[in-house]
Amino acid sequence: QVQLVESGGGLVQAGGSLRLSCAASGRTFSTYIVGWFRQAPGKEREFVAAISKRGVITYYADSVKGRFTISRDNANTVYLQMNSLRPEDTAVYYCAATSRRDYGQDTGEYEYWGQGTQVTVSS
Repeated sequence: QVQLVESGGGLVQAGGSLRLSCAASGRTFSTYIVGWFRQAPGKEREFVAAISKRGVITYYADSVKGRFTISRDNANTVYLQMNSLRPEDTAVYYCAATSRRDYGQDTGEYEYWGQGTQVTVSS
């Protein structure tokens, strides 16, 4: 069992930056692939980024590639550095963890979810 808690969301102007954190408790976090997803009002939850268990391999949605960076430390935290933010990045951001061997972009492939943190980008 893994418990995930996101933090770092907030209100920022377009072009600004935010750093989200996903802190885990429970089983050893390094045995999980971790992903970030987001959900805007009236839209489905979508994949943003994921990082492999050892943090060597990262994956990004095309919409955030080159602007967002996912990373993980040696303990129990995964980060999402978001630069050059746009109004269309406004959403609730969730971190999720899976014990699967390979990463996925579907929400159903992740077993554990945090409660989400709101990111609002003003124009």
